[in-house]
Amino acid sequence: MKKDISIGVIGSGTMGSGIAQITAKHQLNVLLFDVEKDVLSSNIKRIHSRFDRLVEKGKMSEDECEDAKKNILPTTKLEEMADCAFVIEAAPEKIDVKKEIFKKLDEVCGEHTILATNTSSFSVTEIGSITNRPDRVAGMHFFNPVPLMPLVEIVKGEKTSQQTIDLLVDLGELVNKLPVTCKDTPGFIVNRVARPYYNEALKISNERLASIEQIDKIMKVSGGFKMGPFELQDLIGIDINYTTTESVYGGFFGDSRFRPSYDQQRKVQAGTLGKKSGGGFYNYEA
Repeated sequence: MKKDISIGVIGSGTMGSGIAQITAKHQLNVLLFDVEKDVLSSNIKRIHSRFDRLVEKGKMSEDECEDAKKNILPTTKLEEMADCAFVIEAAPEKIDVKKEIFKKLDEVCGEHTILATNTSSFSVTEIGSITNRPDRVAGMHFFNPVPLMPLVEIVKGEKTSQQTIDLLVDLGELVNKLPVTCKDTPGFIVNRVARPYYNEALKISNERLASIEQIDKIMKVSGGFKMGPFELQDLIGIDINYTTTESVYGGFFGDSRFRPSYDQQRKVQAGTLGKKSGGGFYNYEA
């Protein structure tokens, strides 16, 4: 795969910025889209500051840093994605929002453009069905934080072609990720395995068998996890975690293994969403 291809990224938030960062770092041209010009500008500055820190740590040269910065171009117009070889959607985890984006992308992008969604749990088949190119629609699920997490799930919808999967695997390897292919099932692989991990931790806390701090410490010290389940929820965003659990629960027709926790729901209702809001299961205001 040539490195002069253009990648479109929809959404400049945590996931979109991370995807733009790694693609630009590996000398790919990135067109980063967001609906808000000021938000887009602010997030690109954050990406630039991350590149600067990599230089300070000796992980990038000055020239590589400047090239990477130049590789990212901002846009607030989806029409500018027309000539991209790939477009990766990283919008908020709301199915109606994603379907509307894919409908518009299908209209403006060239017929050979591959459209990928970074959804963590929604049906790739359903998202692809809104387009006239379901064979060129797939999942490309990165993990947070994107620059550090090596895995990416490449998800095959019911009508996704093998060629599309192969090209996305190549793209994943090109940006130094470990692509794992999987079928379009609720939660795919990682989030399906992770739901009982989060849910059981929430139950233990709710039943007051152990505190949040104790549960996290036990999983790190005894289980060898880098982060406990509550620390991880705060990092990812409790709202995102809760939405994913709801989606997997619904996708498996109410299987009790995946039932959401009302403790999570209350956090979302209160707006205490984790690190991004200054507090979640832990306080981050300091």
